[in-house]
Amino acid sequence: MENQDHRPRVAAERRERMRARLLGSALQLVAAKGPAATSIDDIIEAAEVSRGTFYKYFPSPDALVRELAFEVAKDLVYLADPLVRERSDPAERVACGIRLVARLALHHPAAAGFLVQLGWPDTQGENALLDFVRRDLAEGMKQGRFREMPMPLALNMVSGGVIGAIHCMLKDSCEPDFAEMTAAAVLRALGVPGKTADALAHRRLELLPDFPEGLLAATLPVAEQERAKATRSRPRRPLTSE
Repeated sequence: MENQDHRPRVAAERRERMRARLLGSALQLVAAKGPAATSIDDIIEAAEVSRGTFYKYFPSPDALVRELAFEVAKDLVYLADPLVRERSDPAERVACGIRLVARLALHHPAAAGFLVQLGWPDTQGENALLDFVRRDLAEGMKQGRFREMPMPLALNMVSGGVIGAIHCMLKDSCEPDFAEMTAAAVLRALGVPGKTADALAHRRLELLPDFPEGLLAATLPVAEQERAKATRSRPRRPLTSE
């Protein structure tokens, strides 16, 4: 058997490790400071690499933040979508998704802080989180569960509600059922009757599992430790409500 040249594979693995290192360092910085306040110097210092190494992987800090947004969204979809898909009703799936992502503020505040710092999602661009919301909104309109409206408008209702909920839920003074209140309000805006919207938004819901792999799994423990140094701890609120 001929000897195989493993150098290309080893080089590819090395590149992927360095890319993950840069992304992980940036995630911790952006979650703590925001993308506007995160510089190349901050990232290369945290990752302990040179400026030249940074530019081998990303042309600018903005490009790195965009890549971070995609990776975080991919990790969230990997976890949340199986729980969402268990529901056959598209309205319940939308409510479930809103609650799961908003509840990041309680159970994974570093990831939630990163999503908030990124700001309003671009409903016209590439966004893995919005892709599965778009699927459920389209199905709901097709079934007559939601009123007909332009898809960007419906996506703005959902994404704006989620970002606003996370903003509030990162604060200790926020109502404990704010995720459910947000889900019900969004369903009403989409055309679901009030009592039905309230019932769907308060159905039992499993905890979002811990991130088993990917960027968030590797970086959140450190990011959470840094966040804990700056903010006092608070008790977990229950995810389920009757």
